[in-house]
Amino acid sequence: MADEPNGGGERKLGNLRMIWAHAARYPEHITGAALALLVAAAATLAIPSGFKRIIDNGFVAHGGNVAPYFHYLLMIVVVLAIATALRFYFVSWLGERVVADIRKAVQTNLLRLAPRYFEENRPSEIASRMTADTSVIEQVVGTTISVALRNVVMGIGGIVYLFMLAPKLAAMLLLGIPLVVLPIVLIGRQLTAISRQSQDRVAEVGAIVAETLGAMKIVQAFGQEKRERSRFSEAVDRAFGTARRRIVIRAGMTAVVIALIFGSITMVMWQGALDVAQGSISSGDIAAFVLTGGLVAGAFGALTEVYGDLLRGAGAAGRLGELLAETPEIRAPAIPVALPEPPRGHLAFDHVTFHYPTRPDVAALDDFSLAVAPGETVAVVGPSGAGKSTLFQLAQRFYDPQQGSVRLDGVALPDADPAAIRARIAMVPQETVIFAASARDNLRYGRWDADDHALWAAAEAANAAGFLRALPDGLDTFMGEGGARLSGGQRQRLAIARAILRDSPILLLDEATSALDAESERLVQTALERLMANRTTVVVAHRLATVRAADRIVVMADGRIAEEGNHDSLSAANGLYARLARLQFEGLAA
Repeated sequence: MADEPNGGGERKLGNLRMIWAHAARYPEHITGAALALLVAAAATLAIPSGFKRIIDNGFVAHGGNVAPYFHYLLMIVVVLAIATALRFYFVSWLGERVVADIRKAVQTNLLRLAPRYFEENRPSEIASRMTADTSVIEQVVGTTISVALRNVVMGIGGIVYLFMLAPKLAAMLLLGIPLVVLPIVLIGRQLTAISRQSQDRVAEVGAIVAETLGAMKIVQAFGQEKRERSRFSEAVDRAFGTARRRIVIRAGMTAVVIALIFGSITMVMWQGALDVAQGSISSGDIAAFVLTGGLVAGAFGALTEVYGDLLRGAGAAGRLGELLAETPEIRAPAIPVALPEPPRGHLAFDHVTFHYPTRPDVAALDDFSLAVAPGETVAVVGPSGAGKSTLFQLAQRFYDPQQGSVRLDGVALPDADPAAIRARIAMVPQETVIFAASARDNLRYGRWDADDHALWAAAEAANAAGFLRALPDGLDTFMGEGGARLSGGQRQRLAIARAILRDSPILLLDEATSALDAESERLVQTALERLMANRTTVVVAHRLATVRAADRIVVMADGRIAEEGNHDSLSAANGLYARLARLQFEGLAA
């Protein structure tokens, strides 16, 4: 996703093939747009013919009886108006439909990618691609391509008609075409690179906006408004600077091309005036030639503008194509092994060594082995960075270990469908995720087909029913961005209710009660104890007071198991666990 200032296939017009692949799904609308475009172009080119008839037949041959020829001209205008309206409808519909399909395709592919991809690529920049780049594509499909085709048809048709009117003058006019095409090709190469850079700068602006707005409380709490304003201003100025260079290049190309086109027309018209004076062509012919020449010149002049837009569209298509081309590292095998039924909830780590892709030099887990029996509650404790949360990442198969294996009910995770694995796991993360939706939809994330009775039962078990009933619209209350309408403890209890509702054989609790006050923690802990009965539970905890009742406590350090036992035996061993316990309990006593 980084910039490539020198070359790159994503900047070529060939990237527009991706747009065509989506548009080709709607042949009826393409056909309608093409027919309307041809009729509109033909009607436009027929206007000079109408004036030729008026001048040669109406003014000269019939002594001023011009009404039939104006009727003919008005008929052309009506046809042109209807065809143009139809063309606008069809191409606008295609533009909106193609953009909608591309957005859905990109989102579908993003949902398949492993967390590693989003660690190495900024989600805010990806979001910008989904908005800014698709808007460019909408313009290309809904306007630019239509304008380009219309001008090509008019240019070619106009040239044919010019040869029918005055072959010598038309041949002279064509001599200027190479002079027009050459600057388009030469300057267009510079536009290719600068167009991609301009889109990248706009994406950077969008990423900064999303990041700052998402962390507004932190920005204001630490008084960093001035810095964020400066950072945003610098990004906007970079985007403006790049856009200004693109505008200068396009303006220069437009000036050169228009000067060449209309300069050529002027010289040709000069010759045409001489031919009229000599009687070689009629007044109607020269009038039609001038009008048609103007249409041809306008068509080729517009193509210079269109070419720049097509380059921007190609850049946008290339950037979105990168997202569509990403393949998930974590995916189901061709023939996945079915997990045993009924589920037992046996989870085993066998000599696992794992390095995060973003930290390849540090082993998060180093030759780690742990077997959690069905129905057992295992607490995992240790200092920060010991590898505790990594166990959850691997258990849900967000990553695969470099060595060793992780098994669920005896099946190695890479041999099973990741969706089947995750369906047997309920997770309460330390950093609670609340979606910008209703409380009902946030709860139903645990089980989407749950009815209100099940939702309220889960809320009661998590001590969340009280504050949910107090919300203005109950379960239909909008939670705000990131659950902004809830306190930290309320968000945590809502996440616990979501996990209770899932009712899976394995529970993964990552400091599940860390954000609760003492009373709520007691009630939720009681609910969790009932929930953990006959279920496999792995609890990651920093607060040792919450793990005393675990069947087994595993103490981790540097990605390995340093100690293992229950609270009493580990305290008596006077090792790492005892030291951590003394630090916490003595600190609480103080």
